[in-house]
Amino acid sequence: MESCKPRGRGSVAVLLVAVCLAGCSGGRSQKTKVSIDGSSTLYPVSQAVAEEFQNTHQGVYVTVGISGTGGGFKKFLAAETDINDASRPIKQKELQLAEEKGIQFLELPVAYDGLTVVVHPKNDFVDHLTVEELKKIWEPGSKVRTWKDVRPQWPDREIKLYGPGTDSGTFDYFTEAIVGKAGQSRSDYQASEDDNVLVTGVSSDVDALGYFGFSYYVENRDKLKAVPIDGGRGPVAPSLETVKSGRYVPLSRPLFIYVSLRSLQRPEVQQFVQFYLEECPVLAKEVGYIPLSEAIYQLVRQRFQRRIPGTMFQGVEGAVDLEKLLRESMK
Repeated sequence: MESCKPRGRGSVAVLLVAVCLAGCSGGRSQKTKVSIDGSSTLYPVSQAVAEEFQNTHQGVYVTVGISGTGGGFKKFLAAETDINDASRPIKQKELQLAEEKGIQFLELPVAYDGLTVVVHPKNDFVDHLTVEELKKIWEPGSKVRTWKDVRPQWPDREIKLYGPGTDSGTFDYFTEAIVGKAGQSRSDYQASEDDNVLVTGVSSDVDALGYFGFSYYVENRDKLKAVPIDGGRGPVAPSLETVKSGRYVPLSRPLFIYVSLRSLQRPEVQQFVQFYLEECPVLAKEVGYIPLSEAIYQLVRQRFQRRIPGTMFQGVEGAVDLEKLLRESMK
């Protein structure tokens, strides 16, 4: 029998990886469940892991949703899901809610991402953007309406902006890195929690500019143009090498899964998370993300095995040394 597992990323809100598998195996009632929701940025990695996991664990089906990091945390902290995909660390208000509800969790970094600023491939004048120019475009109350408002020599044509919605961790990270404060952004742009919608918008409009995770650019590089970013040391384009080396600043970031300690009492969740951490170095790269170093993955696996709860990022701002944070959190 041919495998009937789904392929591709799609723009559906929820990927029921095992619905098809349940049909192949004769019924859903015989299976146990692992539920994931959260970041659309991390969705391709979790989708790939879920598919591979079910090849060898026929008794488990996995649901993968894309409600955005913030939307996913709402479900996670209501004990509606086992795992939350996150493209930013947990916020203080989410941490307080977890404490109020008695939700203990593991915070596990799984890959790096480089937020990618993109324009239409027929845009022949945007060679790079500085952080100051991006801030000028995206800050609240921005007076930028045309390309000419960014640089005088650019065309006097309206810029069509596309970006993540406010529930997105990508939105939080971008606004903090570029504008200076998470959540602060102009509101007159086309917003979506689904990165595929943003890809479609930018690729359909010659005067569009948008931003989203690196993997969505990689998958659609034939219809998008990535813009090099000058963070103060000259323009640098996003790539596996520039993100991993730290040269692509300030738009490089770690990605996480948050796992409920209560859910980890179930064997299928424990097996899935262990599989995720074992396979992520390969699968993350396959779907366009940047794997962590092996030293960092070893520390993450130790954090999982020792069940060290809570966040490493309380009170931490700006660029971080992930390996150092992990080592300090396990002392």
